[in-house]
Amino acid sequence: MLEMILNPRRSLQRPWEMFFVGLFYAALSVLLVHWIFSGDAVLVKYSGILVVTFTVMFSMPFVFYMIQLEESKDSQIENSWRLLREHGRAIHAFMWLFIGLIVAFSFMYIILGSTDNYKAQIETYCAINDPQAFDSCTQQYGLTTGEVTGSSTSGWFLGSIFTNNLYVLIFAIVFSIIFGAGGIFILAWNASVIAAAMVIFAKQDLYSLPLSLGRYMIHGLPEIGAYFVGTLAGGILGISIIKREFRDGKFWNILFDSLLLIIAAIILLLIAGLVEVYVTPMIFK
Repeated sequence: MLEMILNPRRSLQRPWEMFFVGLFYAALSVLLVHWIFSGDAVLVKYSGILVVTFTVMFSMPFVFYMIQLEESKDSQIENSWRLLREHGRAIHAFMWLFIGLIVAFSFMYIILGSTDNYKAQIETYCAINDPQAFDSCTQQYGLTTGEVTGSSTSGWFLGSIFTNNLYVLIFAIVFSIIFGAGGIFILAWNASVIAAAMVIFAKQDLYSLPLSLGRYMIHGLPEIGAYFVGTLAGGILGISIIKREFRDGKFWNILFDSLLLIIAAIILLLIAGLVEVYVTPMIFK
């Protein structure tokens, strides 16, 4: 619906518009899931996943159309560095979309005052941050029982963080190759988990959200930027395969461009890991 009002092509020139796209779609998703499924004894258990699913469905037309625009540039621009600069506009727009998702998810979490829509996200937060005391962690943040047992992990050590983020990047690339803009599911899920973590850090205080956002965005921007770069690379490659451009020389240019994007994404992940381990703890002790 919103893509009929805001032109995705214009959003590349005014990327901040995507913030409001993410804000609107995420807030609408939370409200719909809360109103429709809160009274269902079975589906309410999966509200966290349903919120992400609705967000993905709403966002998919925007993301897919923007990836199509970027794929068309690969056929028109031969200079690799100029092409990367052009793709940077799309990444900028995607980042605004992601920030909009985070702000809406965290705001709705506090306003509704219910953990039902974020149960899966809170469990994920506890599994990452306190795996040895998973049950007590989930109970502390409003869940009655912990149905998943955490495993021992050195989650804050650089190698572990980088490896985990690399797995997410691979999934984003593969999903985008197969489904066109399928990587948006992983990105929407990460946005909802970060939002839950932000609210926990802010202790459900609306006025503390900006500080909490800053805490996670210091390393979150390069990390999520890497996922969007990977999503763009996979989406461009997938659309090229659908168009059967592998029958001519264009495909090799697109493949080379996608590989450059993937390399850039890995470098961004490494930077994000270094910042998360060495910089964020110094600022937010």
